[in-house]
Amino acid sequence: MSNGQLYASVNLLNQKVKFEGTAGEKAPITIDYIPPIGDGEGYTSLELLLISLASCSGTTMVSLLRRMQKAVTGLKVNASGVRREQHPTGFKTIELQFIINSKDVTNEDVQKAVQLSEESLCPVWAMVKNNVEITTKFEII
Repeated sequence: MSNGQLYASVNLLNQKVKFEGTAGEKAPITIDYIPPIGDGEGYTSLELLLISLASCSGTTMVSLLRRMQKAVTGLKVNASGVRREQHPTGFKTIELQFIINSKDVTNEDVQKAVQLSEESLCPVWAMVKNNVEITTKFEII
């Protein structure tokens, strides 16, 4: 990454739509589509979008809560999306569920961190939120 530029590529692997994707020197991932268009042997592009949103929002949540001097010992982010029925069949809604392991995080702490993540800190959320309704819920364990 130089000057804020990222680079990724995909390479077609078969006669259908199975690709291998890479970014930088990192391990490759397999991207495929469901049968009959693909063979279902990898992540779909929309699954990767959910993973990207979940990991981006999770990173900002953990960073913010720890900056608030909270002891975060675990975080799981579940992301689920409901697709549009007509093409393009991208998501019409996405729900993010944050499950936070902490002895001292409060509901108010999480609400503040979610708000900051959405409004200014998670770039994936910022890119998606004007096209898709994103809702959140959380649980503190």
